Amino acid sequence: MDPAKRASVGARSETQLEEQVKDWLRYGEDLGLGPYYRDRPPLHAIAESAAAPQTVATSSAIPTAVPAAMTAAAAGRAPASSINVAASASQKSPAATILPATAPSLFESIERIAGDTLPRIREDIGDCARCKLHKGRTKIVFGTGNPSADLMFVGEGPGRDEDLSGEPFVGRAGKLLTDMIKAMGLQREDVYIANVVKCRPPENRLPEKDEITTCSPFLMRQIDAIKPKVICTLGSCSAQTLLQTAQGISKLRGEWFDFRGAKLMPTYHPAYLLRNPGAKPEVWKDLQKVMAVLGLQPKKR
Repeated sequence: MDPAKRASVGARSETQLEEQVKDWLRYGEDLGLGPYYRDRPPLHAIAESAAAPQTVATSSAIPTAVPAAMTAAAAGRAPASSINVAASASQKSPAATILPATAPSLFESIERIAGDTLPRIREDIGDCARCKLHKGRTKIVFGTGNPSADLMFVGEGPGRDEDLSGEPFVGRAGKLLTDMIKAMGLQREDVYIANVVKCRPPENRLPEKDEITTCSPFLMRQIDAIKPKVICTLGSCSAQTLLQTAQGISKLRGEWFDFRGAKLMPTYHPAYLLRNPGAKPEVWKDLQKVMAVLGLQPKKR
């Protein structure tokens, strides 16, 4: 290509990247989080940082077959449309590529509280009435699991079963999540599970922007207190919230992102898998990448 044309194409790419970053920052303003990032580096420095992926080599051997635990429905029997699992030889996982968040996370500027603990965070939440979700809730669903977990799962918000029990992911989708965790060679008590918002949205709708803005700082404090090595977001809402992007989950899933000192892997929500069991192999691929980074071996059949 002519050098002048190459320079022109490069200039256009840089301009497009800067415009994307501006769009993401405007999205943050819509969330009311502008004060958290106004002191960040200038846009050209952000664009240069976003253009430079990092790599982390992994060496764990993991299988490519979808484990039987993930093909079972929450009711206890696998539907006819579930994926048939066949044994296959283990193969070495390729190196995992760690990308920067699609925009510099607005949450990165939220000050970390030295010595913060989960009990202290729960105490600070109190009998919360900070947003309109408190009006219809039965119980606050704070989170559960190992307070020093290497792996943390983040969903969008509690459903009916969670609202009644005060525990995250206890319904049919929760049963499937438990099966996914077991397929990774772990138990629920080995990981930590939380949501973007801690009160049930009416009719299980997605949390709204003002609700996310009000509640998600408590999730950031939970992440800081736990210090997980890997965060696995479940569904579009949690991935979009943490990465501050409007990109769909089908585009985000399966990719590594840096987030608040952890590696973040977006994947589909278990509730989506109950409706679309054909997507289970894709989720298993995502979980294999998580296992490789954590040095986990899958549960033996």
